[in-house]
Amino acid sequence: MTQHSSATLEVRQAVSPSPVAGLMWGLLGVAAFSFTVPFTRVAVGGLSPLFIGSGRAVVAAALAASALAVTRQCLPHGRQWVRLAVVGGGVVVGFPLLTSFALTTAPASHGAVVIALLPAATATMAVLRGHERPPVMFWVVSAVGAVAAMGFASAQWGGLGHLRWSDVLLFGAVLAAAVGYAEGGLLARELGAWQTVSWALVLCSPLMVFLTLWSATRQTPSGTPVQWAAFAYLGVVSMFLGFFAWYRGLAIGPMAQVSQVQLVQPVLSLSWAGLLLAEQLTWTTLVGGLVVILCAGVAVRARLATSTAKRPG
Repeated sequence: MTQHSSATLEVRQAVSPSPVAGLMWGLLGVAAFSFTVPFTRVAVGGLSPLFIGSGRAVVAAALAASALAVTRQCLPHGRQWVRLAVVGGGVVVGFPLLTSFALTTAPASHGAVVIALLPAATATMAVLRGHERPPVMFWVVSAVGAVAAMGFASAQWGGLGHLRWSDVLLFGAVLAAAVGYAEGGLLARELGAWQTVSWALVLCSPLMVFLTLWSATRQTPSGTPVQWAAFAYLGVVSMFLGFFAWYRGLAIGPMAQVSQVQLVQPVLSLSWAGLLLAEQLTWTTLVGGLVVILCAGVAVRARLATSTAKRPG
C-alpha cells in the first residue's frame, strides 16, 4: 500500500498472550510499509505510473492466490464479494494508482506528510460506516489534521491556495484507502484479516492485469536495476508480505496499542526520503508532518477510547 491504517481492523481471536510480541510484529509491518512512498518515487523515475500502480497489484495477487490455495481458504459468498470489491477499489486499485501518478511530480517527503492523514481518515470512515458517535474531540482533531495537511501542501508550492494536481491525487489516495480499510476492517471479522486483503487482490486481478498489459504496450517498461528492485518491493512487500507481519501483530494484540504503532510510519517514510533519496527535510515539512501525525494520533485514540468504553465489561 502501500501506506496502511488499522484504525478499524478486527481479527477473530488472539493467538498469543504476549503484548510485546504483538508490538514487535506490528512494528515490523509498519517498517515494511514505510518504504512504500520513497520506493514508489524511485520506481516512477523510469517506469510509467500506470505500470507501477497496476503491475505491483498483479505481483501481489499472484502471491495472494498461492497463499489462499495452499492454506485452502473457503471462498467468500454473497454480499462478501461486493464488499471485497469496495476493499479492492480502495486499497488495490485506488491507492496504488493515485500515489504512483502523484509521486511523478511530488517529492516522497511531501507525499508522506499528506498520507499521514490516513489513520484519522480511516477512523472517520469507520465511524460513518459503523454509525458510531465518537466525542466532539474526535471530529475537531480530524478536521484540524485535514486542514493542516492541506495547509502544508499549499505552503510547499508557494502559499495558501496553491495546491497542485499531485496533491489532489494524494488526498484522493487517502480517501480511497480509508474507505477500503474501513470496509475491510468489518469484513476481516468474517473472512480473517490477511484473507480479506488476499481475496481483494485476487478479485481485482483481471482489471490490474489488463491495465498492466495496456500500459506495457503503450510504453515498454524500461528502468534501471534499482527502479526494478523498488517495483519488486512494492509488489512483494508493500502489497503482500507486509500485511502478514502487520495482521499478526494485530491478532496478538492488544489491538488498541498495536494499531497506534502505525503513527510511526510517516516519521519513518520521511526519514527514508531524506536518507535514501537525499530529499531536504525543511522546517515546513517537519512541522507539517508533526501536526498531521499528532492530530491523527489523537483522533485514533479518541475513537479507540469510545469503542473500549462501549464494550461490556
